[in-house]
Amino acid sequence: MANYKEEILMKHPADTIEPWVIVAIIAAGIMSFAGVVVETAVNISFPTLMREFGVSTSLVQWMTTICLLTISLTVPLSAYLKRRFKTKHLFIFANLAFTAGLLIDILVPSFWLLLLGRLVQGIGTGVALPLMFNIILDWAPQNRVGTMMGVGTMITGIAPAIGPTYGGLLVNNLGWRWIFIFLLPLLVASLVMGTLTIRQQGSLIRPRFDWWGLGSLVLMFVGLTLGFANMGSQPFWSLPVGGSFVLGLLGAGVFVRRSLAVAVPIINLRIFRNRRFARLAVGFLLFQLAALGLSFLLPNYIQLSNHATAMAAGLIVLPGAALGAITGPFGGRLLDQYGARKPILLGSGLSLLAVIGMAWLAAGGLSNGLIIVLYTGFMLGIGLSFGNIMTSALANLPEEENGDGNAILNTLQQFSGAVGTSIVSAIVAASQAHRQLSLAQTTATGTQHALLVLSVVLTVELIIVALTLPRTRRA
Repeated sequence: MANYKEEILMKHPADTIEPWVIVAIIAAGIMSFAGVVVETAVNISFPTLMREFGVSTSLVQWMTTICLLTISLTVPLSAYLKRRFKTKHLFIFANLAFTAGLLIDILVPSFWLLLLGRLVQGIGTGVALPLMFNIILDWAPQNRVGTMMGVGTMITGIAPAIGPTYGGLLVNNLGWRWIFIFLLPLLVASLVMGTLTIRQQGSLIRPRFDWWGLGSLVLMFVGLTLGFANMGSQPFWSLPVGGSFVLGLLGAGVFVRRSLAVAVPIINLRIFRNRRFARLAVGFLLFQLAALGLSFLLPNYIQLSNHATAMAAGLIVLPGAALGAITGPFGGRLLDQYGARKPILLGSGLSLLAVIGMAWLAAGGLSNGLIIVLYTGFMLGIGLSFGNIMTSALANLPEEENGDGNAILNTLQQFSGAVGTSIVSAIVAASQAHRQLSLAQTTATGTQHALLVLSVVLTVELIIVALTLPRTRRA
């Protein structure tokens, strides 16, 4: 089985991608797409769910939090799962788990069972997210990896663009359960395609599972996620914030120590000794933090400062998000042809300029037209650089460590979502606390302050990647 890829390359040119590989990538990508699109679509249904089930705002937010937390705990296991189980079996499990979560949420009579459905969906999404990139790294020719990684980021990147509009249309016209119903045919198609095409690359081993590592990982992510989630509504030194952070940092310390001590850890943190990978991983985290923070900020600003509906806010950010997603393969193609430095620096610089422009204009008033233009520029930068940072980081690792690197980057991507949205929401909430001004004015001021913070984040990211990426064609 370990020589299967070599046999394929002997029969076909090394620079071509077999059709079954593309179908396998699409099959895994559909699951990742569904997981992200349902996450953003469900947010639109919060007011409806609060009325129907009689729950508060803080409780209904767990529809998103519990799924993100489950994904954050599942994604780090992907390197271990890749070694232990066949890729096709992991794919089938992820698909069936996600489908089961959809069915639960379609049929449930109570809010608590609705949360259970979201938790099960999180398990399926957490297994599926790294799977697509593992298939690309296993089967794509070396000189086409950048392009295919761009396709992968496009599949997952277009979901946040569609999610708010998709959710708003269904909630307003058919009801919130249809958010889940319409995804079932996609999951069935994905299951058929993946079952027929996904193949195994390399032999399996049976490493001993690190249960202590898992326990400390749970403590770390639960503590840090709860701390960031409560930061906007509770004082920093309160038990829900400060106490949660202490637990999270305690778990992080135990997890790092455990990961460096055991032979086969859940996540191989030793790869951070590769300085180039470590620096690009930090840049990847900062870029994703800024992107997800901005994706929260703009719809909030549009609704509260420009007095638009949730559906209108989704439509305003749709062009930019869609353009950023479909630019991903083009950015990957530039990496394959010219190396990583040019597209990454161009994209990072473009995104930084767009956020600086938003910060400069926010307090005086960002019209919907300006938001469309600047956000389109920001997302164009994302398309040129984001997937390429991931590709470049992994290119600095030996092939046998790609699974560990992929697990780390996908974990950072999920964690940065909680961090980014929590930081900007806390900044905006602090501004909104000034009662002498209108909600629109305080939202505009808070948005400007948050955008300034994101500008600093993107500046640091640009400096890191500029100093790390080589000037040669090598990633």
